[in-house]
Amino acid sequence: MSSKFNGVFPAISTQFNDDGSINYASNATMLEQLISEGIDGIIALGTIGENLSLTPEEKRQFIKHTVEVVKGRIIVISGCSENTAEAASQFATDIQDTGVDGLMLLPAMVYRGCKTETLYHYQTVARATTLPIMIYNNPVTYGIDIDLEMTEILAKEPNIVAIKESTTDTRRLTELQTRFGDRFTILCGVDDIALESILLGATGWISGLTNVFPKESVMLMKLAQAGRIKEAREIYSWFMPLLRLDTIPKLVQAIKLAEQIVGRGSENVRAPRLKLVGDERAYVESTMADALANRIDLSKYNLD
Repeated sequence: MSSKFNGVFPAISTQFNDDGSINYASNATMLEQLISEGIDGIIALGTIGENLSLTPEEKRQFIKHTVEVVKGRIIVISGCSENTAEAASQFATDIQDTGVDGLMLLPAMVYRGCKTETLYHYQTVARATTLPIMIYNNPVTYGIDIDLEMTEILAKEPNIVAIKESTTDTRRLTELQTRFGDRFTILCGVDDIALESILLGATGWISGLTNVFPKESVMLMKLAQAGRIKEAREIYSWFMPLLRLDTIPKLVQAIKLAEQIVGRGSENVRAPRLKLVGDERAYVESTMADALANRIDLSKYNLD
Protein backbone atom coordinates (compact mmCIF):
# COMPACT_ATOMS: atom_id res chain seq x y z
CA MET A 1 0.00 0.00 0.00
CA SER A 2 1.60 3.24 -1.10
CA SER A 3 1.62 6.19 1.25
CA LYS A 4 0.23 9.61 0.41
CA PHE A 5 1.75 11.23 3.47
CA ASN A 6 4.34 13.51 1.85
CA GLY A 7 4.67 17.27 2.20
CA VAL A 8 3.61 19.88 4.75
CA PHE A 9 0.77 18.88 7.07
CA PRO A 10 -0.52 21.41 9.60
CA ALA A 11 -1.93 19.75 12.69
CA ILE A 12 -5.04 21.90 12.73
CA SER A 13 -6.72 23.28 15.82
CA THR A 14 -10.31 22.58 16.71
CA GLN A 15 -12.04 25.93 16.91
CA PHE A 16 -14.47 26.58 19.77
CA ASN A 17 -17.16 29.15 20.32
CA ASP A 18 -17.19 31.14 23.55
CA ASP A 19 -19.65 28.64 25.03
CA GLY A 20 -17.26 25.75 24.36
CA SER A 21 -19.11 24.26 21.39
CA ILE A 22 -17.23 23.50 18.18
CA ASN A 23 -17.13 26.40 15.73
CA TYR A 24 -17.38 24.51 12.46
CA ALA A 25 -17.63 27.70 10.39
CA SER A 26 -14.30 28.93 11.75
CA ASN A 27 -12.66 25.58 11.03
CA ALA A 28 -14.00 25.67 7.47
CA THR A 29 -12.55 29.16 6.96
CA MET A 30 -9.21 28.00 8.34
CA LEU A 31 -9.15 25.01 6.00
CA GLU A 32 -9.86 27.17 2.96
CA GLN A 33 -7.00 29.50 3.90
CA LEU A 34 -4.55 26.65 4.37
CA ILE A 35 -5.52 25.00 1.08
CA SER A 36 -5.17 28.28 -0.82
CA GLU A 37 -1.67 28.73 0.63
CA GLY A 38 -0.31 25.48 -0.69
CA ILE A 39 -0.26 22.94 2.12
CA ASP A 40 -0.36 19.26 1.12
CA GLY A 41 -2.64 17.91 3.80
CA ILE A 42 -3.82 18.31 7.36
CA ILE A 43 -3.93 16.34 10.58
CA ALA A 44 -7.28 16.71 12.30
CA LEU A 45 -7.80 15.73 15.93
CA GLY A 46 -4.14 15.67 16.85
CA THR A 47 -2.68 17.29 19.95
CA ILE A 48 -3.38 20.79 18.60
CA GLY A 49 -6.89 19.57 17.78
CA GLU A 50 -7.49 18.77 21.47
CA ASN A 51 -8.53 15.23 20.58
CA LEU A 52 -9.02 14.05 24.14
CA SER A 53 -11.16 17.10 24.95
CA LEU A 54 -13.83 16.06 22.46
CA THR A 55 -16.64 13.57 22.99
CA PRO A 56 -16.75 10.46 20.78
CA GLU A 57 -19.66 11.96 18.85
CA GLU A 58 -17.84 15.26 18.34
CA LYS A 59 -14.74 13.49 17.00
CA ARG A 60 -16.72 11.65 14.38
CA GLN A 61 -18.67 14.72 13.37
CA PHE A 62 -15.51 16.82 13.16
CA ILE A 63 -13.86 14.38 10.76
CA LYS A 64 -17.00 14.17 8.65
CA HIS A 65 -17.20 17.96 8.46
CA THR A 66 -13.50 18.32 7.65
CA VAL A 67 -13.68 15.83 4.79
CA GLU A 68 -16.78 17.54 3.41
CA VAL A 69 -15.08 20.94 3.42
CA VAL A 70 -11.85 19.68 1.86
CA LYS A 71 -13.61 17.82 -0.97
CA GLY A 72 -10.51 15.82 -1.86
CA ARG A 73 -8.30 18.84 -2.57
CA ILE A 74 -5.71 17.83 0.04
CA ILE A 75 -4.98 14.79 2.19
CA VAL A 76 -6.99 14.53 5.44
CA ILE A 77 -5.52 12.39 8.21
CA SER A 78 -7.38 11.86 11.47
CA GLY A 79 -5.71 11.50 14.80
CA CYS A 80 -6.74 8.35 16.65
CA SER A 81 -6.14 8.75 20.36
CA GLU A 82 -8.13 6.50 22.69
CA ASN A 83 -7.73 4.75 26.02
CA THR A 84 -8.19 1.21 24.68
CA ALA A 85 -7.47 -0.76 21.56
CA GLU A 86 -11.18 -1.51 21.27
CA ALA A 87 -12.15 2.16 21.32
CA ALA A 88 -9.43 3.06 18.82
CA SER A 89 -10.52 0.25 16.51
CA GLN A 90 -14.13 1.36 16.74
CA PHE A 91 -13.18 4.94 15.89
CA ALA A 92 -11.18 3.75 12.87
CA THR A 93 -14.12 1.63 11.72
CA ASP A 94 -16.62 4.44 12.21
CA ILE A 95 -14.72 7.02 10.11
CA GLN A 96 -13.44 4.65 7.45
CA ASP A 97 -16.20 5.49 4.98
CA THR A 98 -16.18 9.27 5.49
CA GLY A 99 -13.55 9.79 2.80
CA VAL A 100 -10.72 10.40 5.28
CA ASP A 101 -7.34 9.43 3.83
CA GLY A 102 -5.75 7.81 6.85
CA LEU A 103 -5.11 7.65 10.58
CA MET A 104 -2.36 9.01 12.79
CA LEU A 105 -2.43 6.35 15.50
CA LEU A 106 -1.20 7.01 19.03
CA PRO A 107 -0.50 4.46 21.75
CA ALA A 108 -3.30 3.87 24.22
CA MET A 109 -3.79 6.87 26.47
CA VAL A 110 -3.85 6.94 30.30
CA TYR A 111 -2.35 3.45 30.72
CA ARG A 112 1.26 3.32 29.55
CA GLY A 113 1.68 -0.07 27.94
CA CYS A 114 4.86 -2.09 27.71
CA LYS A 115 6.31 -2.98 24.32
CA THR A 116 4.13 -6.06 23.89
CA GLU A 117 0.97 -4.16 24.84
CA THR A 118 1.81 -1.25 22.56
CA LEU A 119 2.39 -3.61 19.64
CA TYR A 120 -0.93 -5.31 20.37
CA HIS A 121 -2.66 -1.92 20.32
CA TYR A 122 -1.24 -1.00 16.92
CA GLN A 123 -1.84 -4.44 15.43
CA THR A 124 -5.42 -4.53 16.66
CA VAL A 125 -6.31 -1.18 15.14
CA ALA A 126 -4.47 -1.90 11.89
CA ARG A 127 -6.40 -5.13 11.45
CA ALA A 128 -9.72 -3.43 12.16
CA THR A 129 -9.50 -0.99 9.25
CA THR A 130 -8.32 -0.69 5.68
CA LEU A 131 -7.25 2.91 6.23
CA PRO A 132 -3.53 3.72 5.84
CA ILE A 133 -1.99 4.26 9.26
CA MET A 134 0.79 6.55 10.44
CA ILE A 135 2.60 5.55 13.62
CA TYR A 136 2.97 8.51 15.98
CA ASN A 137 6.19 7.84 17.87
CA ASN A 138 6.57 10.40 20.65
CA PRO A 139 8.30 8.86 23.66
CA VAL A 140 8.94 12.28 25.19
CA THR A 141 5.20 12.82 25.67
CA TYR A 142 3.73 9.32 25.76
CA GLY A 143 6.46 7.44 27.57
CA ILE A 144 7.11 4.62 25.13
CA ASP A 145 9.50 4.51 22.21
CA ILE A 146 8.34 2.46 19.24
CA ASP A 147 11.90 1.39 18.55
CA LEU A 148 13.42 -0.32 15.52
CA GLU A 149 12.61 -3.82 16.74
CA MET A 150 8.97 -2.90 17.33
CA THR A 151 8.84 -1.16 13.97
CA GLU A 152 10.15 -4.37 12.36
CA ILE A 153 7.11 -6.21 13.71
CA LEU A 154 4.67 -3.47 12.69
CA ALA A 155 6.15 -3.47 9.18
CA LYS A 156 4.28 -6.75 8.67
CA GLU A 157 0.97 -4.85 8.80
CA PRO A 158 0.43 -3.74 5.18
CA ASN A 159 -1.64 -0.67 6.02
CA ILE A 160 0.92 0.79 8.47
CA VAL A 161 2.67 2.97 5.93
CA ALA A 162 4.16 6.00 7.68
CA ILE A 163 5.89 7.17 10.85
CA LYS A 164 5.61 10.56 12.51
CA GLU A 165 9.03 10.59 14.14
CA SER A 166 9.10 12.68 17.32
CA THR A 167 11.88 11.18 19.41
CA THR A 168 13.83 14.48 18.94
CA ASP A 169 16.84 12.30 17.99
CA THR A 170 17.59 12.91 14.31
CA ARG A 171 19.76 9.79 14.24
CA ARG A 172 16.54 7.76 14.29
CA LEU A 173 15.68 9.04 10.80
CA THR A 174 18.83 7.52 9.35
CA GLU A 175 18.35 4.32 11.33
CA LEU A 176 14.81 3.90 10.01
CA GLN A 177 15.85 4.47 6.41
CA THR A 178 18.87 2.20 6.69
CA ARG A 179 16.82 -0.63 8.14
CA PHE A 180 13.56 -0.27 6.23
CA GLY A 181 14.47 1.57 3.03
CA ASP A 182 11.31 3.09 1.56
CA ARG A 183 8.92 0.77 3.44
CA PHE A 184 7.65 3.75 5.46
CA THR A 185 7.12 7.40 4.68
CA ILE A 186 8.98 9.31 7.40
CA LEU A 187 7.57 12.60 8.66
CA CYS A 188 9.16 15.05 11.07
CA GLY A 189 6.98 15.65 14.11
CA VAL A 190 9.18 18.11 16.01
CA ASP A 191 9.07 21.65 14.66
CA ASP A 192 12.47 22.86 15.83
CA ILE A 193 14.36 20.08 14.04
CA ALA A 194 12.31 20.33 10.85
CA LEU A 195 15.07 21.44 8.50
CA GLU A 196 17.51 18.87 9.87
CA SER A 197 14.90 16.15 9.43
CA ILE A 198 14.12 17.10 5.84
CA LEU A 199 17.81 17.11 4.96
CA LEU A 200 18.10 13.63 6.49
CA GLY A 201 15.35 12.28 4.30
CA ALA A 202 12.02 13.04 5.96
CA THR A 203 9.54 13.64 3.14
CA GLY A 204 6.79 15.02 5.35
CA TRP A 205 6.47 17.58 8.13
CA ILE A 206 3.63 17.69 10.64
CA SER A 207 3.63 21.08 12.29
CA GLY A 208 1.69 23.28 14.67
CA LEU A 209 3.06 26.64 13.55
CA THR A 210 2.32 25.80 9.92
CA ASN A 211 -1.24 26.77 10.82
CA VAL A 212 -0.02 30.30 11.41
CA PHE A 213 2.60 30.62 8.66
CA PRO A 214 1.75 28.04 5.98
CA LYS A 215 3.48 29.82 3.09
CA GLU A 216 6.78 30.02 4.97
CA SER A 217 6.49 26.35 5.94
CA VAL A 218 5.86 25.19 2.38
CA MET A 219 8.70 27.35 1.06
CA LEU A 220 11.09 26.01 3.70
CA MET A 221 10.40 22.45 2.67
CA LYS A 222 10.62 23.15 -1.06
CA LEU A 223 13.94 24.96 -0.74
CA ALA A 224 15.39 22.22 1.45
CA GLN A 225 14.28 19.49 -0.93
CA ALA A 226 15.74 21.45 -3.84
CA GLY A 227 19.11 21.58 -2.11
CA ARG A 228 18.97 25.34 -1.64
CA ILE A 229 20.23 25.11 1.91
CA LYS A 230 21.38 28.70 2.44
CA GLU A 231 17.95 30.05 1.51
CA ALA A 232 16.18 27.38 3.56
CA ARG A 233 18.30 28.33 6.56
CA GLU A 234 17.31 31.97 6.15
CA ILE A 235 13.64 31.06 6.59
CA TYR A 236 14.46 28.54 9.32
CA SER A 237 16.40 31.10 11.37
CA TRP A 238 13.49 33.52 11.17
CA PHE A 239 11.05 30.74 12.01
CA MET A 240 12.93 29.16 14.92
CA PRO A 241 11.58 31.27 17.81
CA LEU A 242 8.08 30.47 16.59
CA LEU A 243 8.82 26.77 16.13
CA ARG A 244 9.92 26.59 19.75
CA LEU A 245 6.30 27.30 20.73
CA ASP A 246 5.42 23.82 19.46
CA THR A 247 7.74 22.18 22.01
CA ILE A 248 6.45 23.70 25.25
CA PRO A 249 3.87 22.11 27.59
CA LYS A 250 1.20 24.69 26.70
CA LEU A 251 1.77 24.39 22.94
CA VAL A 252 -1.96 24.16 22.22
CA GLN A 253 -2.73 27.45 23.93
CA ALA A 254 0.35 29.09 22.40
CA ILE A 255 -0.48 28.06 18.84
CA LYS A 256 -4.14 28.99 19.20
CA LEU A 257 -3.14 32.42 20.51
CA ALA A 258 -0.76 32.81 17.56
CA GLU A 259 -3.61 31.89 15.21
CA GLN A 260 -5.80 34.52 16.83
CA ILE A 261 -3.12 37.20 16.50
CA VAL A 262 -2.99 36.74 12.72
CA GLY A 263 -6.77 36.46 12.38
CA ARG A 264 -6.90 32.73 11.68
CA GLY A 265 -9.04 31.64 14.59
CA SER A 266 -9.77 31.94 18.28
CA GLU A 267 -7.62 31.08 21.30
CA ASN A 268 -10.61 29.40 22.97
CA VAL A 269 -9.67 26.04 24.51
CA ARG A 270 -11.46 23.45 26.60
CA ALA A 271 -10.70 22.98 30.29
CA PRO A 272 -8.56 21.88 31.95
CA ARG A 273 -6.62 23.97 29.41
CA LEU A 274 -7.06 27.69 29.97
CA LYS A 275 -6.05 30.71 27.89
CA LEU A 276 -2.54 31.97 28.48
CA VAL A 277 -2.07 34.86 30.89
CA GLY A 278 0.81 36.82 32.39
CA ASP A 279 4.36 36.08 31.29
CA GLU A 280 3.32 33.07 29.20
CA ARG A 281 0.94 35.18 27.15
CA ALA A 282 3.42 38.03 26.85
CA TYR A 283 6.07 35.60 25.54
CA VAL A 284 3.85 34.38 22.70
CA GLU A 285 2.74 37.91 21.84
CA SER A 286 6.32 39.19 21.81
CA THR A 287 7.53 36.26 19.68
CA MET A 288 4.74 36.82 17.20
CA ALA A 289 5.36 40.57 17.10
CA ASP A 290 9.04 40.02 16.27
CA ALA A 291 8.19 37.48 13.58
CA LEU A 292 5.63 39.71 11.91
CA ALA A 293 7.93 42.73 12.04
CA ASN A 294 10.73 40.79 10.35
CA ARG A 295 8.68 38.57 8.05
CA ILE A 296 10.63 37.38 5.03
CA ASP A 297 9.57 38.36 1.52
CA LEU A 298 9.01 34.95 -0.05
CA SER A 299 8.75 36.37 -3.57
CA LYS A 300 12.54 36.51 -3.77
CA TYR A 301 12.76 32.70 -3.85
CA ASN A 302 12.13 31.66 -7.42
CA LEU A 303 11.27 27.99 -7.60
CA ASP A 304 10.26 27.84 -11.27
